[in-house]
Amino acid sequence: MKKILFLMVTGLSLFANDIIVKESRCSVDVTVKHIKNIVEKKGLHVFAVINHSGNAEAVGLKLNKSKMIVFGNAKLGTGLMQQDMTTGLDLPLRILVFRDTDNKVKMAYRDGSWLKNHHLIEAQKKIAKMNKALDYITTKAGKCKKD
Repeated sequence: MKKILFLMVTGLSLFANDIIVKESRCSVDVTVKHIKNIVEKKGLHVFAVINHSGNAEAVGLKLNKSKMIVFGNAKLGTGLMQQDMTTGLDLPLRILVFRDTDNKVKMAYRDGSWLKNHHLIEAQKKIAKMNKALDYITTKAGKCKKD
């Protein structure tokens, strides 16, 4: 019984570690604006900004302010999809920016290890590059300082 409980707890903690959450010092809208600017300056393409809370409001529901920015690098993403086409289910990259129940603005994204662990790809250097970029983007955007 102890072994089963240990495996369950370990499995849950590993799953939880796939999502990285950081706090932002500015509003949801300003954080998204900063992320877009940083992403574009790095030469990445912004595909969309999805307004989750706006979409909820449009159908008469309430949701804390939340937007998701979808962006990527076609060269990097294509290389991963050439190894396993289902990687496209998790690309392009996304950062969710939201106001939590304590009224704090947070940024959340999946650690790149998610791709490696859930798809048939061998790309340690590419995954490390993605993780470094996501960390840089969110750390800089969350400081709420203009360049």
